[in-house]
Amino acid sequence: MKEQKSSLQQIDYTTLFLLFVLMCFSLLAIYSAAGQYSVDPMYYVQRQLMLYAASFVVMGVMMVLDYDLFKNFSAPLYIVGMILLVLVETPLGIERNGATRWLNLGVTTIQPSELMKVFVVLALAHLLYKITVARRSYDIKTDLIILAKILAVGLPPFFLVLQQPDLGTALVIAAVIATMIIVSGIGWRIILALVALVVSGLGALIWLHNNHFELFNIFIKDHQLSRIYGWLDPRGTASGEGFQLVEALKGIGAGQLYGAGYLQGVQTQSDRIPEIHTDFIFTVIGEEFGFIGATILLVTYFLLFYRMVIIALTCNNLYGTYLVAGIIGLMVFQIFQNIAMTVGLMPITGLALPFISYGGSALLTNMIAMGIVMNVNMRTKHYMFESDELE
Repeated sequence: MKEQKSSLQQIDYTTLFLLFVLMCFSLLAIYSAAGQYSVDPMYYVQRQLMLYAASFVVMGVMMVLDYDLFKNFSAPLYIVGMILLVLVETPLGIERNGATRWLNLGVTTIQPSELMKVFVVLALAHLLYKITVARRSYDIKTDLIILAKILAVGLPPFFLVLQQPDLGTALVIAAVIATMIIVSGIGWRIILALVALVVSGLGALIWLHNNHFELFNIFIKDHQLSRIYGWLDPRGTASGEGFQLVEALKGIGAGQLYGAGYLQGVQTQSDRIPEIHTDFIFTVIGEEFGFIGATILLVTYFLLFYRMVIIALTCNNLYGTYLVAGIIGLMVFQIFQNIAMTVGLMPITGLALPFISYGGSALLTNMIAMGIVMNVNMRTKHYMFESDELE
């Protein structure tokens, strides 16, 4: 027997509430971080509010559309995304801070790599849905064919984004690819072989660094290597590559249990941490709200992920399950990487903290992704006494 629910009842208010909590964290942290700049801090807060308002509207549009329609648009959107990534390398591309990641469209600029993250999820979800529906055997040969198809879709945008260079976004795309490989049903022997291959590749890079640096430099550019040096030895490079990390660690450490108090952070308010309102905004929360404030933020993220996992598991349409799984991989890696780089567990890559950092492109992309998740939940059929067969 099917339990009938209206469209309003099907809206995931738990997820909406968690997004509202993250928005409050964002506005508080941005106001505090912007206090070190010459302009009025409310300027950044007002702009972030407008970005949130626009993003919620876009998320609402994504919720209204039936996500099954995304199957028809996944390939065209993927192709458009690839074209935009290629155009970044033309005179239309805009260089900022040594990287060409933005595209000048005349009336505005966009960062195609941000959109490409979602386009890759849509393309791989559709691919896996078609493969799963048509699959008749579970031998190694079939698994290898599936793996080859996933890599054929995922690797081209990965390498184009890496070329910009944008290591952070490239790693997000890699995380999406890894997530889709895991949920694709491929045997664990192949997955373990892939892990071994990646580890061997890292070992080969280290060997090249120590023995044939000119070859190593083909894969890892000087500015990327300097970030790795700054990560491995932040205090030894505190006057150069490690400066940002050392200052961020001082701020987070000074927060201790309860924090220094809102607008009272020494590091936060003294202009010692570059990009503190964007990439390093977790430092604001760690210093001014302390361990307790950082824990509340992490628990909010955890509850959001938990809700997304429940939506993926209860969805009775395989395509919807693959969509949510890909978005979970996208979100989890971004949050892990941003917080980990702030506390010295990962190299600095320039990734924004989802829903918290100041900025439009990343926020819009993440809200589009959450709109897709809520769309899947709204169109999941709930049964009181029996399970529906997967579509």
